[in-house]
Amino acid sequence: MGSATPAAGPWKILVFTKTAAFRHDSIPAAIQAVEQLGARNGFTVDQTEDAGAFTDANLAQYRAVVFLLTTGDVFDVDQQDAFRHSIEHGGGFVGVHSASDTEHHWPWYGALVGTYFLSHPAIQRATVHVVDPTGPGMSGLPAEWTRVDEWYNFTANPRPSVRVLATVDESTYDPGPDAMGADHPITWWHDFDGGRSWYTAMGHTTESYSDPRFLSQLLGGILYAAQPAPDVIGASSQLRAMLERARSVLSF
Repeated sequence: MGSATPAAGPWKILVFTKTAAFRHDSIPAAIQAVEQLGARNGFTVDQTEDAGAFTDANLAQYRAVVFLLTTGDVFDVDQQDAFRHSIEHGGGFVGVHSASDTEHHWPWYGALVGTYFLSHPAIQRATVHVVDPTGPGMSGLPAEWTRVDEWYNFTANPRPSVRVLATVDESTYDPGPDAMGADHPITWWHDFDGGRSWYTAMGHTTESYSDPRFLSQLLGGILYAAQPAPDVIGASSQLRAMLERARSVLSF
């Protein structure tokens, strides 16, 4: 098996956008946004829709893999094994939005993400509560963050297996018949099976990928997944410095 431990020097992430079910119109904007985050923050972004890229040898060159709006069953057994090996050897995972609507029949992947997508109501405005402002991606965000998105309901609440960063307030929108109730996690992270996992259910709309706050959150998730886990909950000093640079570029 290959090792996901990065070499010294410039580092890389792999952005994976394969879809085997619904395909989001926002994928091109999402790819461009992550590429720009990389260019501005010192990491290289490779993007693919080819599940054949998931081999032990190929994944060993990346600090993290971003499942950016993936859907459906995208891997064969060998590709699943290679991805699992990369996490077991210290690699990172970032899941965006429909990453939780991917590989529904692979329990290890569901545990990596934290839970699976169940349903969503119409796209609408809602209020997000930042419950851990020191956690990865949350630095500088308002305690109450109002935005338009497609708000996922999940098959199960991911607590207590994950560390919840933000919840969505169901009293501020119509969650539909699958409402999760007063505790509705929407962004979270956890150390998992030797590696790191960070997930946000936000990011359906094309507009998300020009939203400075959403992009700052996403950058924080990428940096957490790609860096050794901090000794304390929240960003390391290096991550904080990178976030401050990103925030000045993003102008908020």
